[in-house]
Order: sequence, then structure tokens, then C-alpha cells
Amino acid sequence: MNHLHYIKPIYEFKDKIFHVHYKDIKVYFDKLDQVGIMAYPLEFMSPKLPGLGDVDWGKYVSALTDIGYDGYTCIEVEDKAFEGNPKRVIDSLKLSKKYMEQFVI
Repeated sequence: MNHLHYIKPIYEFKDKIFHVHYKDIKVYFDKLDQVGIMAYPLEFMSPKLPGLGDVDWGKYVSALTDIGYDGYTCIEVEDKAFEGNPKRVIDSLKLSKKYMEQFVI
């Protein structure tokens, strides 16, 4: 995700981070090149379950560890592929939890 910097701000704003959301996105760089970074985000990206998008979770959680973050976190379960069916919603919760357990205790 060379256009979108999400690690550097963790270090820059380390004293201002009090709550963290684990949310992944899939960036469509061809669309981003067409519409530009100032476009409405859903024009060039889609929300995904953690691990199904472009976020490098090892680097992200490592940066949080580096700054000594020990506050609250939540997993955002937002992915159109898992909407519209109660079983798929439950599956999305299980998949997200299982994926993030490799990074967070």
C-alpha cells in the first residue's frame, strides 16, 4: 500500500492513541490512479475482514508493540462477502478472531 501510509502515524501520534480498530481494506490501485487519493474511499477500496485485505498485520501490531500500546482494541467485521446471511456473519466473526489471535493475545 505505497499510497497509503498506516504505520508511520502510529509512531508520530503514539501519545494520542487510546483505542485501536483492527480493520482491513483491499485497495484497487488502478482505480486509485484514476480517481486520486482525495476521492471518496469506497471508490478505490473495499472493507475486508482482517487478513483478507492489504494491511500488513505483522508490521501494524509490531508498531503498536514498539510504542508500548496496551489499550483497548476491537476487530471491525466489515466485508460485503460475509453480509446477508446470519451464518456468514458468524463465520466472519470466527475467521477474524482466529486470524488476529496470531498477533494479539
